[in-house]
Amino acid sequence: MASVLLASNRGPVSYSVRDDGTLDTRRGGGGLVSGLSAVSSQGSADDTLWVCAALGDGDREAVRRRVAEPGVRMLDIDPEVYADAYNGIANSVLWFLHHHLYEIPREPVFDAEFRRRWESYRGYNRAFAEALAEAADEGAAVLVQDYHLALVPGMLRELRPDLRIGHFTHTPWADPAYLHMLPQDIEEELVWGMLGADELGFHTARWSGAFMQSTSMDNASGTAVPFFPAGSRWRGVEHRRGGGPGPMRTTHVSVLPLGVDGDELRALAHRPQVDDRLARLREEVGDRKTIVRVDRTELSKNILRGLLAYRELLTVHPEWRDRVVHLASAYPSRQDLESYRAYTASVVALAEEINAEFGTADWRPVLVSVEDDFTRSLAAYRLADVALVNPVRDGMNLVAKEIPVVSEAGCALVLSREAGAYTELSQDALTVNPFDVTETADALHRALSMPAAERAERTKRLAAAATALPPQRWFLDQLEALRSR
Repeated sequence: MASVLLASNRGPVSYSVRDDGTLDTRRGGGGLVSGLSAVSSQGSADDTLWVCAALGDGDREAVRRRVAEPGVRMLDIDPEVYADAYNGIANSVLWFLHHHLYEIPREPVFDAEFRRRWESYRGYNRAFAEALAEAADEGAAVLVQDYHLALVPGMLRELRPDLRIGHFTHTPWADPAYLHMLPQDIEEELVWGMLGADELGFHTARWSGAFMQSTSMDNASGTAVPFFPAGSRWRGVEHRRGGGPGPMRTTHVSVLPLGVDGDELRALAHRPQVDDRLARLREEVGDRKTIVRVDRTELSKNILRGLLAYRELLTVHPEWRDRVVHLASAYPSRQDLESYRAYTASVVALAEEINAEFGTADWRPVLVSVEDDFTRSLAAYRLADVALVNPVRDGMNLVAKEIPVVSEAGCALVLSREAGAYTELSQDALTVNPFDVTETADALHRALSMPAAERAERTKRLAAAATALPPQRWFLDQLEALRSR
Protein backbone atom coordinates (compact mmCIF):
# COMPACT_ATOMS: atom_id res chain seq x y z
CA MET A 1 0.00 0.00 0.00
CA ALA A 2 1.24 3.49 -0.83
CA SER A 3 0.70 6.90 0.73
CA VAL A 4 1.63 8.85 -2.44
CA LEU A 5 0.44 7.65 -5.84
CA LEU A 6 0.98 9.07 -9.31
CA ALA A 7 -1.13 8.09 -12.32
CA SER A 8 -0.25 8.83 -15.94
CA ASN A 9 -0.67 7.21 -19.33
CA ARG A 10 3.09 6.86 -19.85
CA GLY A 11 5.25 5.59 -17.01
CA PRO A 12 8.90 6.05 -16.04
CA VAL A 13 10.05 2.84 -17.71
CA SER A 14 9.37 0.94 -20.92
CA TYR A 15 10.26 -2.55 -22.14
CA SER A 16 11.09 -4.18 -25.45
CA VAL A 17 11.70 -7.83 -26.29
CA ARG A 18 15.19 -8.65 -27.54
CA ASP A 19 15.81 -11.22 -30.27
CA ASP A 20 16.78 -13.79 -27.62
CA GLY A 21 13.47 -13.28 -25.80
CA THR A 22 14.85 -11.32 -22.87
CA LEU A 23 13.46 -7.93 -21.92
CA ASP A 24 15.34 -4.70 -22.49
CA THR A 25 14.52 -1.94 -20.00
CA ARG A 26 14.60 1.76 -20.86
CA ARG A 27 14.18 4.32 -18.09
CA GLY A 28 12.75 7.74 -18.80
CA GLY A 29 13.30 11.12 -17.24
CA GLY A 30 11.42 14.38 -16.93
CA GLY A 31 9.63 16.36 -14.29
CA LEU A 32 7.37 13.63 -12.96
CA VAL A 33 10.29 11.24 -12.49
CA SER A 34 12.33 13.80 -10.57
CA GLY A 35 9.26 14.92 -8.64
CA LEU A 36 8.37 11.44 -7.42
CA SER A 37 12.06 10.84 -6.63
CA ALA A 38 11.95 13.92 -4.41
CA VAL A 39 8.99 12.44 -2.53
CA SER A 40 10.74 9.08 -2.15
CA SER A 41 13.86 10.77 -0.79
CA GLN A 42 11.81 12.24 2.05
CA GLY A 43 10.66 8.85 3.27
CA SER A 44 10.49 5.19 2.28
CA ALA A 45 10.41 4.37 -1.41
CA ASP A 46 7.81 1.74 -0.50
CA ASP A 47 5.38 4.58 0.25
CA THR A 48 5.18 5.72 -3.39
CA LEU A 49 3.62 4.07 -6.43
CA TRP A 50 3.42 5.10 -10.09
CA VAL A 51 0.47 3.59 -11.97
CA CYS A 52 0.75 3.71 -15.77
CA ALA A 53 -0.41 1.88 -18.88
CA ALA A 54 1.48 -0.82 -20.73
CA LEU A 55 1.98 0.98 -24.05
CA GLY A 56 3.36 -1.70 -26.34
CA ASP A 57 4.05 -5.39 -26.76
CA GLY A 58 7.21 -5.20 -24.66
CA ASP A 59 5.41 -3.54 -21.76
CA ARG A 60 2.57 -6.08 -21.93
CA GLU A 61 5.07 -8.95 -21.98
CA ALA A 62 6.74 -7.51 -18.89
CA VAL A 63 3.37 -7.44 -17.11
CA ARG A 64 2.67 -11.03 -18.11
CA ARG A 65 6.10 -12.13 -16.82
CA ARG A 66 5.51 -10.12 -13.62
CA VAL A 67 8.60 -8.01 -14.35
CA ALA A 68 8.29 -4.61 -12.69
CA GLU A 69 10.43 -1.76 -11.45
CA PRO A 70 10.11 -1.00 -7.73
CA GLY A 71 7.30 1.48 -7.17
CA VAL A 72 5.79 1.06 -10.65
CA ARG A 73 2.62 -0.80 -11.63
CA MET A 74 1.78 -1.20 -15.30
CA LEU A 75 -1.80 -1.91 -16.34
CA ASP A 76 -2.20 -4.41 -19.17
CA ILE A 77 -5.33 -2.89 -20.70
CA ASP A 78 -6.81 -4.73 -23.69
CA PRO A 79 -4.95 -3.35 -26.78
CA GLU A 80 -8.18 -2.56 -28.65
CA VAL A 81 -9.66 -0.76 -25.66
CA TYR A 82 -6.40 1.15 -25.24
CA ALA A 83 -6.28 2.12 -28.93
CA ASP A 84 -9.87 3.39 -28.82
CA ALA A 85 -9.25 5.35 -25.60
CA TYR A 86 -5.85 6.77 -26.50
CA ASN A 87 -6.09 7.44 -30.24
CA GLY A 88 -9.85 7.41 -30.68
CA ILE A 89 -10.75 9.74 -27.81
CA ALA A 90 -7.77 11.29 -25.99
CA ASN A 91 -5.80 12.27 -29.06
CA SER A 92 -8.53 12.60 -31.68
CA VAL A 93 -11.27 14.25 -29.58
CA LEU A 94 -10.01 15.75 -26.30
CA TRP A 95 -6.72 16.99 -27.76
CA PHE A 96 -8.51 18.54 -30.73
CA LEU A 97 -11.10 20.17 -28.47
CA HIS A 98 -8.63 21.66 -26.00
CA HIS A 99 -6.34 22.92 -28.79
CA HIS A 100 -9.22 24.16 -31.00
CA LEU A 101 -7.94 22.13 -33.96
CA TYR A 102 -11.14 20.93 -35.60
CA GLU A 103 -11.87 21.81 -39.22
CA ILE A 104 -15.41 22.84 -38.30
CA PRO A 105 -17.22 22.26 -41.64
CA ARG A 106 -16.19 18.59 -41.45
CA GLU A 107 -15.37 17.87 -37.80
CA PRO A 108 -16.24 16.75 -35.21
CA VAL A 109 -18.81 14.00 -35.83
CA PHE A 110 -20.24 12.42 -32.68
CA ASP A 111 -21.93 9.26 -33.84
CA ALA A 112 -22.34 5.66 -32.69
CA GLU A 113 -18.66 4.95 -33.34
CA PHE A 114 -17.71 7.87 -31.11
CA ARG A 115 -19.96 6.47 -28.36
CA ARG A 116 -18.28 3.07 -28.68
CA ARG A 117 -14.85 4.65 -28.33
CA TRP A 118 -16.00 6.77 -25.40
CA GLU A 119 -17.01 3.57 -23.62
CA SER A 120 -13.42 2.39 -24.12
CA TYR A 121 -12.12 5.69 -22.74
CA ARG A 122 -14.43 5.21 -19.76
CA GLY A 123 -13.14 1.65 -19.26
CA TYR A 124 -9.52 2.78 -19.55
CA ASN A 125 -10.08 5.41 -16.86
CA ARG A 126 -11.94 2.90 -14.71
CA ALA A 127 -8.95 0.51 -14.83
CA PHE A 128 -6.74 3.27 -13.42
CA ALA A 129 -9.27 4.24 -10.76
CA GLU A 130 -9.62 0.64 -9.57
CA ALA A 131 -5.84 0.10 -9.47
CA LEU A 132 -5.33 3.30 -7.47
CA ALA A 133 -8.16 2.45 -5.08
CA GLU A 134 -6.69 -0.98 -4.47
CA ALA A 135 -3.13 0.27 -3.83
CA ALA A 136 -3.74 3.42 -1.76
CA ASP A 137 -3.35 3.67 2.00
CA GLU A 138 -6.12 5.26 4.03
CA GLY A 139 -6.09 9.00 3.29
CA ALA A 140 -3.34 8.67 0.67
CA ALA A 141 -2.52 11.48 -1.78
CA VAL A 142 -3.15 10.62 -5.45
CA LEU A 143 -1.82 12.84 -8.26
CA VAL A 144 -3.48 12.14 -11.63
CA GLN A 145 -1.91 13.53 -14.79
CA ASP A 146 -3.50 14.98 -17.91
CA TYR A 147 -6.42 14.67 -20.29
CA HIS A 148 -5.98 10.93 -20.84
CA LEU A 149 -7.27 10.37 -17.29
CA ALA A 150 -9.88 13.10 -16.93
CA LEU A 151 -12.54 10.73 -15.56
CA VAL A 152 -10.31 9.11 -12.93
CA PRO A 153 -10.88 11.65 -10.11
CA GLY A 154 -14.66 11.19 -10.15
CA MET A 155 -14.43 7.41 -10.40
CA LEU A 156 -11.83 7.22 -7.66
CA ARG A 157 -13.88 9.51 -5.41
CA GLU A 158 -16.76 7.01 -5.57
CA LEU A 159 -14.48 4.06 -4.82
CA ARG A 160 -12.38 5.71 -2.09
CA PRO A 161 -13.91 8.90 -0.64
CA ASP A 162 -11.14 8.96 1.98
CA LEU A 163 -8.42 9.77 -0.56
CA ARG A 164 -7.00 13.20 -1.34
CA ILE A 165 -7.09 13.47 -5.10
CA GLY A 166 -5.32 15.93 -7.40
CA HIS A 167 -5.43 16.24 -11.18
CA PHE A 168 -3.12 18.32 -13.37
CA THR A 169 -3.96 19.20 -16.97
CA HIS A 170 -0.89 19.85 -19.12
CA THR A 171 -2.90 21.02 -22.15
CA PRO A 172 -5.08 24.09 -22.48
CA TRP A 173 -8.71 23.71 -21.47
CA ALA A 174 -11.22 24.27 -24.26
CA ASP A 175 -13.15 27.53 -24.35
CA PRO A 176 -16.85 26.95 -23.54
CA ALA A 177 -18.02 27.30 -27.15
CA TYR A 178 -15.65 24.52 -28.17
CA LEU A 179 -16.41 22.27 -25.20
CA HIS A 180 -20.15 22.61 -25.89
CA MET A 181 -19.61 20.80 -29.19
CA LEU A 182 -19.45 17.60 -27.14
CA PRO A 183 -22.77 15.81 -26.60
CA GLN A 184 -24.26 17.24 -23.41
CA ASP A 185 -24.04 14.02 -21.39
CA ILE A 186 -20.40 13.51 -22.41
CA GLU A 187 -19.48 17.10 -21.55
CA GLU A 188 -21.09 16.73 -18.13
CA GLU A 189 -19.35 13.40 -17.53
CA LEU A 190 -16.00 14.97 -18.43
CA VAL A 191 -16.46 17.98 -16.12
CA TRP A 192 -17.84 15.91 -13.25
CA GLY A 193 -14.94 13.49 -13.63
CA MET A 194 -12.54 16.36 -13.11
CA LEU A 195 -14.55 17.72 -10.16
CA GLY A 196 -13.96 14.47 -8.30
CA ALA A 197 -10.57 15.95 -7.42
CA ASP A 198 -9.81 18.04 -4.35
CA GLU A 199 -7.19 19.99 -6.29
CA LEU A 200 -7.10 20.76 -10.00
CA GLY A 201 -3.99 22.30 -11.56
CA PHE A 202 -3.44 24.17 -14.83
CA HIS A 203 -0.41 25.93 -16.26
CA THR A 204 -2.04 29.36 -16.64
CA ALA A 205 -4.93 31.41 -15.29
CA ARG A 206 -6.36 31.42 -18.82
CA TRP A 207 -6.73 27.63 -18.87
CA SER A 208 -8.02 27.44 -15.30
CA GLY A 209 -10.50 30.21 -16.09
CA ALA A 210 -11.80 28.28 -19.09
CA PHE A 211 -12.37 25.27 -16.88
CA MET A 212 -14.17 27.39 -14.30
CA GLN A 213 -16.52 28.62 -17.02
CA SER A 214 -17.27 25.04 -18.03
CA THR A 215 -18.44 24.19 -14.48
CA SER A 216 -21.31 26.69 -14.39
CA MET A 217 -24.12 24.16 -14.58
CA ASP A 218 -27.34 23.46 -12.71
CA ASN A 219 -29.25 20.48 -14.08
CA ALA A 220 -30.35 16.93 -13.41
CA SER A 221 -26.77 15.63 -13.20
CA GLY A 222 -25.70 18.07 -10.50
CA THR A 223 -24.94 21.61 -9.36
CA ALA A 224 -21.62 23.43 -9.69
CA VAL A 225 -20.94 27.00 -8.60
CA PRO A 226 -17.53 28.62 -9.33
CA PHE A 227 -16.19 31.14 -6.84
CA PHE A 228 -13.12 33.36 -6.61
CA PRO A 229 -11.79 33.95 -3.07
CA ALA A 230 -10.54 37.52 -2.63
CA GLY A 231 -6.76 37.73 -2.41
CA SER A 232 -6.31 33.99 -2.98
CA ARG A 233 -3.99 32.33 -5.49
CA TRP A 234 -6.59 29.63 -6.18
CA ARG A 235 -10.16 29.55 -7.39
CA GLY A 236 -12.87 27.17 -6.29
CA VAL A 237 -15.91 25.22 -7.42
CA GLU A 238 -18.61 24.13 -4.99
CA HIS A 239 -20.55 21.21 -6.40
CA ARG A 240 -23.11 18.53 -5.65
CA ARG A 241 -23.71 15.47 -7.84
CA GLY A 242 -27.18 14.26 -8.67
CA GLY A 243 -29.27 17.32 -8.02
CA GLY A 244 -30.26 16.18 -4.53
CA PRO A 245 -29.94 17.84 -1.12
CA GLY A 246 -26.60 16.21 -0.23
CA PRO A 247 -23.57 18.18 1.03
CA MET A 248 -21.59 20.42 -1.28
CA ARG A 249 -17.93 19.59 -1.97
CA THR A 250 -15.23 22.08 -2.91
CA THR A 251 -12.61 21.62 -5.60
CA HIS A 252 -9.67 24.02 -5.54
CA VAL A 253 -8.44 25.20 -8.95
CA SER A 254 -4.82 26.37 -8.95
CA VAL A 255 -2.29 27.76 -11.42
CA LEU A 256 1.15 26.11 -11.42
CA PRO A 257 3.31 27.11 -14.41
CA LEU A 258 5.82 24.30 -14.78
CA GLY A 259 9.42 25.44 -15.34
CA VAL A 260 12.71 23.71 -16.09
CA ASP A 261 15.58 22.51 -13.93
CA GLY A 262 18.34 24.78 -15.19
CA ASP A 263 21.26 22.88 -13.67
CA GLU A 264 20.08 19.52 -14.98
CA LEU A 265 19.34 20.91 -18.44
CA ARG A 266 22.76 22.58 -18.74
CA ALA A 267 24.46 19.37 -17.62
CA LEU A 268 22.58 17.38 -20.28
CA ALA A 269 23.46 19.97 -22.91
CA HIS A 270 27.19 19.76 -22.20
CA ARG A 271 27.68 16.01 -22.40
CA PRO A 272 30.41 14.84 -24.81
CA GLN A 273 27.92 13.51 -27.36
CA VAL A 274 26.22 16.91 -27.48
CA ASP A 275 29.60 18.60 -27.91
CA ASP A 276 30.26 16.33 -30.90
CA ARG A 277 26.89 17.06 -32.46
CA LEU A 278 27.37 20.80 -31.89
CA ALA A 279 30.69 20.67 -33.72
CA ARG A 280 29.00 19.03 -36.73
CA LEU A 281 26.20 21.59 -36.73
CA ARG A 282 28.73 24.43 -36.63
CA GLU A 283 30.37 22.98 -39.74
CA GLU A 284 27.02 22.95 -41.54
CA VAL A 285 25.98 26.41 -40.36
CA GLY A 286 29.33 28.14 -40.73
CA ASP A 287 29.45 31.72 -39.47
CA ARG A 288 25.73 32.31 -40.20
CA LYS A 289 23.08 33.14 -37.62
CA THR A 290 20.62 30.46 -36.56
CA ILE A 291 16.87 30.32 -36.05
CA VAL A 292 16.08 27.24 -33.96
CA ARG A 293 12.80 25.43 -33.36
CA VAL A 294 12.25 22.07 -31.67
CA ASP A 295 8.81 20.49 -31.75
CA ARG A 296 6.93 17.29 -32.21
CA THR A 297 5.15 17.20 -35.58
CA GLU A 298 1.99 17.98 -33.68
CA LEU A 299 -0.74 19.89 -35.50
CA SER A 300 -0.92 22.54 -32.77
CA LYS A 301 2.79 23.39 -33.02
CA ASN A 302 2.28 25.40 -36.21
CA ILE A 303 5.48 24.30 -37.92
CA LEU A 304 4.16 24.99 -41.42
CA ARG A 305 3.37 28.65 -40.71
CA GLY A 306 6.78 28.99 -39.10
CA LEU A 307 8.40 27.78 -42.32
CA LEU A 308 6.20 30.11 -44.36
CA ALA A 309 7.31 33.02 -42.16
CA TYR A 310 10.95 32.07 -42.74
CA ARG A 311 10.33 31.98 -46.50
CA GLU A 312 8.72 35.42 -46.30
CA LEU A 313 11.72 36.69 -44.30
CA LEU A 314 14.08 35.60 -47.08
CA THR A 315 11.75 37.14 -49.69
CA VAL A 316 11.13 40.52 -48.04
CA HIS A 317 14.61 40.85 -46.49
CA PRO A 318 17.00 39.42 -49.08
CA GLU A 319 19.91 40.72 -47.00
CA TRP A 320 19.48 37.60 -44.81
CA ARG A 321 20.06 35.21 -47.68
CA ASP A 322 23.18 33.13 -47.08
CA ARG A 323 23.46 34.78 -43.62
CA VAL A 324 21.01 32.63 -41.64
CA VAL A 325 20.11 28.94 -41.29
CA HIS A 326 16.85 27.60 -39.89
CA LEU A 327 17.57 24.55 -37.70
CA ALA A 328 14.23 22.76 -37.37
CA SER A 329 13.83 19.61 -35.29
CA ALA A 330 10.42 18.03 -35.83
CA TYR A 331 10.06 14.82 -33.87
CA PRO A 332 7.58 12.39 -35.45
CA SER A 333 4.37 12.36 -33.39
CA ARG A 334 1.34 10.05 -33.48
CA GLN A 335 2.31 8.58 -36.81
CA ASP A 336 -0.41 5.95 -36.42
CA LEU A 337 -2.89 8.74 -37.22
CA GLU A 338 -3.12 9.64 -40.93
CA SER A 339 -3.54 13.37 -40.29
CA TYR A 340 -0.22 13.43 -38.43
CA ARG A 341 1.61 11.45 -41.10
CA ALA A 342 0.34 13.89 -43.70
CA TYR A 343 1.39 16.87 -41.59
CA THR A 344 4.92 15.48 -41.14
CA ALA A 345 5.21 14.95 -44.90
CA SER A 346 4.05 18.53 -45.50
CA VAL A 347 6.74 19.88 -43.17
CA VAL A 348 9.47 18.03 -45.07
CA ALA A 349 8.05 19.07 -48.45
CA LEU A 350 7.87 22.76 -47.53
CA ALA A 351 11.44 22.74 -46.19
CA GLU A 352 12.60 21.23 -49.48
CA GLU A 353 10.71 23.90 -51.44
CA ILE A 354 12.44 26.68 -49.48
CA ASN A 355 15.84 25.08 -50.04
CA ALA A 356 15.13 24.72 -53.75
CA GLU A 357 13.96 28.34 -54.04
CA PHE A 358 16.73 30.07 -52.09
CA GLY A 359 19.54 27.57 -51.57
CA THR A 360 22.97 27.75 -53.19
CA ALA A 361 25.80 25.32 -53.67
CA ASP A 362 27.13 26.02 -50.17
CA TRP A 363 24.02 27.21 -48.28
CA ARG A 364 20.95 25.20 -47.30
CA PRO A 365 18.47 27.66 -45.77
CA VAL A 366 16.62 24.95 -43.79
CA LEU A 367 18.23 22.02 -42.02
CA VAL A 368 15.24 19.95 -40.95
CA SER A 369 15.34 16.75 -38.94
CA VAL A 370 12.26 14.57 -38.51
CA GLU A 371 13.96 12.10 -36.20
CA ASP A 372 13.60 11.78 -32.44
CA ASP A 373 17.08 13.14 -31.74
CA PHE A 374 17.35 14.89 -28.36
CA THR A 375 21.13 15.21 -28.71
CA ARG A 376 20.73 17.28 -31.89
CA SER A 377 18.08 19.41 -30.22
CA LEU A 378 20.33 20.22 -27.27
CA ALA A 379 23.17 21.11 -29.65
CA ALA A 380 20.81 23.39 -31.56
CA TYR A 381 19.72 25.01 -28.28
CA ARG A 382 23.33 25.94 -27.57
CA LEU A 383 23.76 27.36 -31.07
CA ALA A 384 20.52 29.37 -31.12
CA ASP A 385 20.59 33.07 -31.97
CA VAL A 386 16.80 33.11 -32.37
CA ALA A 387 14.24 30.68 -30.93
CA LEU A 388 10.96 30.32 -32.82
CA VAL A 389 8.03 29.04 -30.72
CA ASN A 390 4.75 29.78 -32.53
CA PRO A 391 2.06 27.23 -31.53
CA VAL A 392 -1.55 27.96 -32.38
CA ARG A 393 -2.42 26.87 -28.82
CA ASP A 394 -0.26 25.20 -26.18
CA GLY A 395 -0.68 24.34 -22.51
CA MET A 396 2.82 25.58 -21.65
CA ASN A 397 5.61 24.82 -24.19
CA LEU A 398 8.81 24.08 -22.31
CA VAL A 399 10.98 24.61 -25.40
CA ALA A 400 10.37 28.35 -25.00
CA LYS A 401 11.89 28.03 -21.53
CA GLU A 402 14.65 25.57 -22.34
CA ILE A 403 16.39 27.42 -25.20
CA PRO A 404 17.12 30.64 -23.23
CA VAL A 405 18.58 28.52 -20.40
CA VAL A 406 21.00 26.70 -22.73
CA SER A 407 21.78 29.18 -25.54
CA GLU A 408 25.48 30.07 -25.34
CA ALA A 409 25.44 33.52 -26.96
CA GLY A 410 21.95 34.43 -25.80
CA CYS A 411 18.89 34.12 -27.99
CA ALA A 412 15.99 36.32 -29.02
CA LEU A 413 12.70 34.51 -28.42
CA VAL A 414 9.89 34.83 -30.99
CA LEU A 415 6.88 33.58 -29.04
CA SER A 416 3.24 32.95 -29.87
CA ARG A 417 0.75 34.73 -27.66
CA GLU A 418 -1.21 31.43 -27.64
CA ALA A 419 1.52 29.50 -25.78
CA GLY A 420 1.02 29.02 -22.07
CA ALA A 421 4.58 30.27 -21.57
CA TYR A 422 3.47 33.66 -22.94
CA THR A 423 2.17 34.67 -19.51
CA GLU A 424 5.63 34.44 -17.94
CA LEU A 425 7.90 35.27 -20.88
CA SER A 426 6.08 37.89 -22.96
CA GLN A 427 7.89 40.94 -21.55
CA ASP A 428 11.26 39.75 -22.86
CA ALA A 429 10.08 37.94 -26.00
CA LEU A 430 9.00 39.22 -29.41
CA THR A 431 5.39 38.09 -29.34
CA VAL A 432 3.31 37.21 -32.40
CA ASN A 433 -0.12 36.15 -33.54
CA PRO A 434 0.64 32.56 -34.64
CA PHE A 435 -1.71 32.84 -37.64
CA ASP A 436 -0.03 36.02 -38.94
CA VAL A 437 2.83 34.86 -41.15
CA THR A 438 3.85 38.42 -42.07
CA GLU A 439 4.04 39.50 -38.41
CA THR A 440 6.10 36.41 -37.61
CA ALA A 441 8.50 37.11 -40.49
CA ASP A 442 8.92 40.69 -39.24
CA ALA A 443 9.59 39.39 -35.70
CA LEU A 444 12.26 37.06 -37.07
CA HIS A 445 13.90 40.02 -38.81
CA ARG A 446 13.83 42.08 -35.61
CA ALA A 447 15.20 39.12 -33.62
CA LEU A 448 18.09 38.58 -36.05
CA SER A 449 18.83 42.32 -35.98
CA MET A 450 18.74 42.65 -32.19
CA PRO A 451 21.96 44.08 -30.67
CA ALA A 452 24.01 41.48 -28.78
CA ALA A 453 23.81 43.34 -25.45
CA GLU A 454 20.01 43.57 -25.58
CA ARG A 455 19.74 39.94 -26.57
CA ALA A 456 21.95 38.88 -23.66
CA GLU A 457 19.91 40.89 -21.13
CA ARG A 458 16.63 39.52 -22.42
CA THR A 459 18.00 35.98 -22.32
CA LYS A 460 19.09 36.39 -18.70
CA ARG A 461 15.60 37.47 -17.66
CA LEU A 462 13.95 34.74 -19.75
CA ALA A 463 16.14 32.09 -18.11
CA ALA A 464 15.28 33.38 -14.63
CA ALA A 465 11.55 33.16 -15.39
CA ALA A 466 11.97 29.75 -16.99
CA THR A 467 13.56 28.24 -13.88
CA ALA A 468 11.27 29.87 -11.30
CA LEU A 469 9.21 26.70 -10.67
CA PRO A 470 11.38 23.66 -11.54
CA PRO A 471 9.78 20.22 -11.86
CA GLN A 472 10.53 18.96 -8.35
CA ARG A 473 9.12 22.09 -6.73
CA TRP A 474 6.12 22.03 -9.10
CA PHE A 475 5.35 18.44 -8.11
CA LEU A 476 5.88 18.99 -4.38
CA ASP A 477 3.67 22.09 -4.40
CA GLN A 478 0.79 19.94 -5.66
CA LEU A 479 1.49 17.28 -3.06
CA GLU A 480 1.68 19.81 -0.24
CA ALA A 481 -1.63 21.35 -1.35
CA LEU A 482 -3.27 17.92 -1.18
CA ARG A 483 -1.78 17.07 2.19
CA SER A 484 -3.04 20.34 3.65
CA ARG A 485 -6.68 19.51 2.74
